[in-house]
Amino acid sequence: MASPNTVTIVVPAFNERDSIAAVVTNLRAAAAWHEVLVVDDGSTDGTGAAAAAAGARVVTHPYNKGNGAAVKSAIRAATSEWLTIVDGDGQHRANDVARLVARLGEFDLVIGARSADSQATTGRRIGNAVLNWLASYLTERPIPDLTSGLRAARRECLLEFIHLLPNGFSTPTTTTLAFIKAGYNVAFEPVGALPRVGTSKIRLASDGAKFLLILLRVITIFSPLRIFAPVGAAAFALGAGYGAWNFASHDRIPNGAVLLLMFAVIVMLVGLVSEQIASLRFEGRRER
Repeated sequence: MASPNTVTIVVPAFNERDSIAAVVTNLRAAAAWHEVLVVDDGSTDGTGAAAAAAGARVVTHPYNKGNGAAVKSAIRAATSEWLTIVDGDGQHRANDVARLVARLGEFDLVIGARSADSQATTGRRIGNAVLNWLASYLTERPIPDLTSGLRAARRECLLEFIHLLPNGFSTPTTTTLAFIKAGYNVAFEPVGALPRVGTSKIRLASDGAKFLLILLRVITIFSPLRIFAPVGAAAFALGAGYGAWNFASHDRIPNGAVLLLMFAVIVMLVGLVSEQIASLRFEGRRER
């Protein structure tokens, strides 16, 4: 179990003046943390000043860079062994943060898995369910909440993957997949989520598409065959079936079937080469 004085609480915040003081106050009252670090991501409403007045150390961006950029700034600025990332909108309970921290040490990453009924809207629940299912397939383990912003992790491991983290809202997706595919110990702790203060800055259509693309990109980096193998197998099955049907019916194999079979072979070969490159890249980073 990680001691609270070895944990930095990180709160990325953009225009969260109405909630940030209460968030910082509640977190500081929950345990004797190493520090509460608020990254003011170019806010224009006095978020940074409110956080500092509540007792947080504040790192300020001169302009809005994105949630992921704020997390990266916190990873670089922190001096503790462990980091716990908490949203600045008041959704997370301080006692849930403490429960996540209690599992650090045994696990390198602990994620607060929200229940479905605590998701804000039906559309978001459906979108998250699709992402969770796809991530579970790609990583070969159940992922109940891929996009939760509440997570605690070993800072050294976060530094290892900092080059993969996007500047936008997909940092939770990337860290979850990277830790799992790298073989680190990852746990999901059930938590509730309170109604946020203010309005969400995530847009389901545009940010959902970005989450999906980043999910595929990260898995392609760490385990390309989970993408290439099904595509190659589907093309091979379609080409073989199409060719066999035409040969039985018309005593010939059409060009389309040949092209599909060639495409399947090329996809599988590219997937195998990509798998080897991914392994070499990852082992190279681990040895440095």
